[in-house]
Amino acid sequence: MLRTVSVLAGLALVSACGGGTADPEKGGPITITFSYLWGGQEAQALEKIIAEFNASQRKIVVKGVSSPDFQKQLASMSSAKGSFDISDNFGNGVGSWASKGILEPLDTYMAKDGFDSADIVPAALKQMVYEGKTYSLPIAVHSFQLLYNKKLFAEAGVGQPPKTTEEWAQAIAKLTKKDAAGNLTQLGLGNPETGTTFTTMGYMFGGDWFDAAGKPTPSNPGNVAALRFYTDNVTARYGADKVLKFTSGFGEYASPQNPFYTGKVAMVIDGEWQPRFIKDSAPDLDWGVAPLPYPSGQPNLAGTTQLTASTLFIPRNSAHKQEAWEFMKFLMGKKAMLDFSYALGNLPARLSLLDDPKYADIPQFKAWADALKAPNVKVQASMPWGQQYSTDLNAAFDQVLRGAAAPDKALADVAGKTGSYAK
Repeated sequence: MLRTVSVLAGLALVSACGGGTADPEKGGPITITFSYLWGGQEAQALEKIIAEFNASQRKIVVKGVSSPDFQKQLASMSSAKGSFDISDNFGNGVGSWASKGILEPLDTYMAKDGFDSADIVPAALKQMVYEGKTYSLPIAVHSFQLLYNKKLFAEAGVGQPPKTTEEWAQAIAKLTKKDAAGNLTQLGLGNPETGTTFTTMGYMFGGDWFDAAGKPTPSNPGNVAALRFYTDNVTARYGADKVLKFTSGFGEYASPQNPFYTGKVAMVIDGEWQPRFIKDSAPDLDWGVAPLPYPSGQPNLAGTTQLTASTLFIPRNSAHKQEAWEFMKFLMGKKAMLDFSYALGNLPARLSLLDDPKYADIPQFKAWADALKAPNVKVQASMPWGQQYSTDLNAAFDQVLRGAAAPDKALADVAGKTGSYAK
């Protein structure tokens, strides 16, 4: 999931390769550039798949470029001649870029080759569509569950992970500790990534961040209830200043100093990549995973989770769109998707792969895979103004975390801004 990359190496290769180019020898293969956001071990896994594609045929040569700079990516797609032919992004950004006319619609390619879109996780595929056209395809998807520290649970006398939000509140209280001076030494509920945690909680409480027409609904009662739950059980209960002081000392997320790994946090809402991370950074951690809690009066919300997607797209200014599509088809094929998602510990975007035995050696992986089969899989709409909405929501979430605004006030302020999004 994380995409830490070497910027200088990536930019140097972009400069050297340019966009798609033909071999000077007559009848030689077409060279295309795949500029991707992944780095490290993830990039190594991707480069292996690129090598397999190159070895599988002689008409196309793919050159991989690890480059994380979204602004350079956008600048390249907005120019007359781009520097790459295929790239990746996230599902909630599809509408924003498609509305600018810089993404190539994929429907004609899909129809011509009989691409099996019925096998793609429905919620993920929905996010790939803007104004009736498909502009991207998901190579991996992500769901969120409740991770908990079994050792801390046992010490606090919490026998089982909470099933309802009422039980969740009780567990948070038992698992939060302070020293003699009143300083926090352990939090019952952590917050790895504010935006994802709070938007997921909104769904857990029956809320939604968009209505059926795709319009923003930040003040939905379920969204307000979710932020109020966090405030009542964390920031207001223990003091926003003390919580911020404690969390300011947390180590890096993708490191052995992650606060969930070190026992500073007892529970977090997090994604399916964590089993891989824990194996590498905290192999001795005694941990478990459970479905996200639901309000006891709303059992219909059991099994709720949020889905996000890692996607592939072809820029409109690619000189070799057909060749880029051929490579995209390869990446979306079952073998390549299985190999790639397994290497990253991500969920595959194909329904037919969710139960593949290859994932059996990833601890607890099935919990996240099963979550995608439940009816309560929620996905945020991908709209032209989606990035601005996300920015405004994150600013509101930050106010709530700092105790600077009550949940209803913070979200009402966002609602007041949404009228300008379509202008």
